[in-house]
Amino acid sequence: MGWLNRIFNFYLDASIHVALAVISLVLITNLYLNIIPGQHLILFVFFGTIPSYNFIKYGVEAKKYILVKNSYHRQIQIFSFILLALAGYHFFFLSYAVWFICFVLALFVGLYALPVSSKHKNLRNSGILKVLLVALVWTGTTVIIPVISSSISFSWDIGLLILQQFILILILLIPFEIRDLEYDELNLKTIPQRIGVSQTKILGLFLSLICYMITFLKVDLNQLEIIGNTILFFIMLIMLLMTRRNQTKYFASFFVESIPICWLGILIVLENCL
Repeated sequence: MGWLNRIFNFYLDASIHVALAVISLVLITNLYLNIIPGQHLILFVFFGTIPSYNFIKYGVEAKKYILVKNSYHRQIQIFSFILLALAGYHFFFLSYAVWFICFVLALFVGLYALPVSSKHKNLRNSGILKVLLVALVWTGTTVIIPVISSSISFSWDIGLLILQQFILILILLIPFEIRDLEYDELNLKTIPQRIGVSQTKILGLFLSLICYMITFLKVDLNQLEIIGNTILFFIMLIMLLMTRRNQTKYFASFFVESIPICWLGILIVLENCL
């Protein structure tokens, strides 16, 4: 079983699981807005997410990211560069409007990982701002890019979907924020550091309720979205109730990040049943 464990760890460490979660949210956007997913867009987002996330995880210092001594990290680096090239290929088939959004999001990723001031080495070390930035990049990738790519006009319902997705990502980040309490420096002032673990979970429950109630503000609301978002609401509640400071190794990195994938699977089943 040793080789299976190595493959699974590489699957997580190389951000393949994260990329599948991102693609799942893109496909959910397509499903809710009746958008036909473009093959080049889907592949670009998948291939682009992996090197982007690996750069954030392993390339806080650009020099360190280029000059990798650890053989395992070098494998992830080579894998990331290959997928970056594939992402670049599919990028050129996208519209100029999508290019612009991608450049803006890439700028945010750079601000997250690279030094921005003498006070903050990067926005990753700026507490609450870090969480908001991550949610913004995920929302831009999973909602705004598919909408721009499909050339449909922004509407009230699309605005609500953007808000929902932003809040959803904030909720999904809570287990990671609580897990990282053990490693975060006190001066980061993350949400759990500011208000404690219990209050952070209560905040997550409150945000989950808001995210769910936004569903009923939409003009064009169908049965699939009502049932799908109701199931998601209870999944989020269970996740928050199960979140602990001392988590199992794979709770956040696998099970929490599996929620978008499972949600997509549930919606596909519901769509074929309703």
